[in-house]
Amino acid sequence: MTTQSAAAAAGATVHGYPRQGGNRELKKAIEGYWKGRVTADALHATAAGLRRTAWQQLAAAGLTEVPTGDFSYYDHVLDTTVMVGAVPARHRAAVAADPLDGYFAMARGTQDVPPLEMTKWFDTNYHYLVPELGPDTVFTADPAKQVAELGEALALGHTARPVLVGPVTYLLLAKPAPGVAADFQPLTLLDRLLPVYAQVLAALRAAGAEWVQLDEPALVQDRTPADLNAAARAYRDLGALTDRPKLLVASYFDRLGEALPVLAKAPVEGLALDFTGPAAAQLDDLAAVGGLPGKRLVAGVVDGRNIWVNDLERSLTTLGTLLGLADRVDVAASCSLLHVPLDAAAERDVDPQIVRWLAFARQKAAEIATLAKGLRSGTAAVAGELSANRAALASRTASPITHDPAVRARTAAVTDADGRRAQPYGERAAAQRAHLGLPLLPTTTIGSFPQTDELRAARADLRAGRIDPAGYEARIKGEIEEVISFQEKTGLDVLVHGEPERNDMVQYFAEQLTGYLATQHGWVQSYGTRYVRPPVLAGDVSRPDPMTVRWTSYAQSLTAKPVKGMLTGPVTMLAWSFVRDDQPLGDTARQVALALRDEVNDLEAAGTSVIQVDEPALRETLPLRAAGHADYLAWATEAFRLTTSGVRPDTQIHTHMCYAEFGDIVQAIDDLDADVISLEAARSHMQVARELAAHGYPRQAGPGVWDIHSPRVPSSEEAAALLRTGLEAIPAERLWVNPDCGLKTRGWPETRASLENLVVAAREVRAGLARDHA
Repeated sequence: MTTQSAAAAAGATVHGYPRQGGNRELKKAIEGYWKGRVTADALHATAAGLRRTAWQQLAAAGLTEVPTGDFSYYDHVLDTTVMVGAVPARHRAAVAADPLDGYFAMARGTQDVPPLEMTKWFDTNYHYLVPELGPDTVFTADPAKQVAELGEALALGHTARPVLVGPVTYLLLAKPAPGVAADFQPLTLLDRLLPVYAQVLAALRAAGAEWVQLDEPALVQDRTPADLNAAARAYRDLGALTDRPKLLVASYFDRLGEALPVLAKAPVEGLALDFTGPAAAQLDDLAAVGGLPGKRLVAGVVDGRNIWVNDLERSLTTLGTLLGLADRVDVAASCSLLHVPLDAAAERDVDPQIVRWLAFARQKAAEIATLAKGLRSGTAAVAGELSANRAALASRTASPITHDPAVRARTAAVTDADGRRAQPYGERAAAQRAHLGLPLLPTTTIGSFPQTDELRAARADLRAGRIDPAGYEARIKGEIEEVISFQEKTGLDVLVHGEPERNDMVQYFAEQLTGYLATQHGWVQSYGTRYVRPPVLAGDVSRPDPMTVRWTSYAQSLTAKPVKGMLTGPVTMLAWSFVRDDQPLGDTARQVALALRDEVNDLEAAGTSVIQVDEPALRETLPLRAAGHADYLAWATEAFRLTTSGVRPDTQIHTHMCYAEFGDIVQAIDDLDADVISLEAARSHMQVARELAAHGYPRQAGPGVWDIHSPRVPSSEEAAALLRTGLEAIPAERLWVNPDCGLKTRGWPETRASLENLVVAAREVRAGLARDHA
């Protein structure tokens, strides 16, 4: 196909779309089902309606091909586990009895059966359920979901393309099942898995699929020769099938690098590639391998992960270059639009000037359609859209919102000494022991306590004017009093105020910092039915007034035990926000760190002796390729130290991380120089404790003994067993006892029971240690 005819054929598509609906209908239906208020049939009907609406929105925006199979009740990797029949043995009976309840049991666990482990999807804030595989795993094809959803779209008259997690990525994301040797490599199961994919592809072809997309984002990471050989073999074998649709292999989040020539030579009909952010250099990579002659290229030139309007003219230039490198070029977002909110037009409370700068999923779909039209018909056909886009970009560049001279001057004045504690850890630890007087194996929580309906109603009543600030304050004080009283009665050693005043651990702070703006409807799925509204970081950051001191000090006035001050760290403030793309991320991190440093110092001045600065996103923001690690970790750890290094030696600095793979950043954890770190560990059976020990981590650590992302209540015996496993790696004088994460999403009954069991477990193990040393 010539360049001219390739342009004439240019279509518009996306890899996926937000699942929840405009009013989070899916969340409400699923949680209603869990509580017995919504029937399975009603849940399925809600889901079908949301899929229909999403496809209609995409078609109305001008997209020529819609995705299917990207919709999920919980997680698309879990859906793949079901599709290939890799249900863990402990869940098979539940799945056989009721597939829907069994599906949710795998995701959430039951009182008697733990769920699958959950971790971050590459470097995003989306969580997936980790497949558990072993040498005895038997795969069986179950394409029912994918076939049904394709049929729905085709029946509505859409041109549809099923989207599946590819076989190589699925295996690379998997872990050895419980009881399987830790060095087992799931990728060795590839030859066993490919025939199952062949059956699924055949079923989709029979159902009417012309194309099927196989997502292989794991191939943008640093891969071994064995991994690349597996990818080559997988697509050689799948490409050789005769009973299959055309195959589109997709990657995103970074460059394919050494995997690009492997896929370019594979006998598949198309590739979908990311050309945004760190993947922009993929344009040169593609030219270097000779392009994709005879193949379809789906060009991800619209950023699917951030919310700023696209530079349409720049994207058209990129697309014009790509026309000479493939047989057909279609326009797309860089990745699934799952990672952005649904519709910026719903944000009535955001300054209209700033709304012009924003593109959520519906706006991105329109941008994609505009680019495809411009590619097909020339820039004159989209002159109006290009003019409006230029004006929006110029408005953002010139706005005083984006530049604060005072913030920039303070940031420029930072010295190396500002990012270091004045005393080494050993001196600090001795001062803190004397000051705090904590027992062996001290118990604490991560920070938040259950966010009840009454608390949410109080915030809504305040916003609506149904109660005045004094009435709201009385409700918050009452909740803090209850939380402190419960912790004292239960016997916890370091208390928290429970964060009843906070809507979200990032949004709460963003609403009080300059440079940020909050949305009302910008919901994004984090995991399952957990949705968050990431704030938008639009300009330079400062802290006008104290943010947490008042409530922390009130809680401390109610008890003689230490109460932790709770802050969200600078890296997480960036990772869980939509960050500005007009300056280096490290520069923004330093601005946020200085704002938080002011808060840390004010907390200490108000009498707070323990201050926790959470950085759960430190690992997830790590660049996907090792070449970028050192630069990122240098500014990320500096930002944490800049936040925390201005305190006295007897003030204990904690940090917290959860639901990520920590083994490859243990040195960075050490470089934070926190006095205590708490980490997720329950689902991974204390793996992180062993990783810390292998590194020789010298400070205190609290690997979690209660998986709070499941509704089940762990017994005291279970918590004690995990604690003893932790003691095999971390000496008792440096081991803390705590849950995996905050308790915001849990109910009070399970919270009370689980924390009571946690304290009992700590006392039992503490007593055992005393007997051993008697």
